[in-house]
Amino acid sequence: MQAVVKKAIEITEVDFTVIEGIRHIDRQRQLLKEGKSTTLNSRHITGHAVDMVPWPVDWEDLDRFETMAEAMKDAAEELDISIVWGGDWKSFYDAPHFELDRKVYPA
Repeated sequence: MQAVVKKAIEITEVDFTVIEGIRHIDRQRQLLKEGKSTTLNSRHITGHAVDMVPWPVDWEDLDRFETMAEAMKDAAEELDISIVWGGDWKSFYDAPHFELDRKVYPA
């Protein structure tokens, strides 16, 4: 995941920052309780996910999140690393979330 993030920042015009990587189970429980997550089976717990935001942060500017996501997807494709973007999920829109594909990188 680090390689993808490093490559993405090189190819995008949108500056971004990682706001969270590995997450302790207690933090995951808190996020679930607050409705900011829908699972205790987070890829953050195993170190297979990062949350990133365009910098400076504007949570309403979804175009910048999408530009950042395109850079991540392009970087992952170039590096032949399969990732999933939380903005593509149908059940829960999570624009900051990127994870290594479970099918290719099981925990």
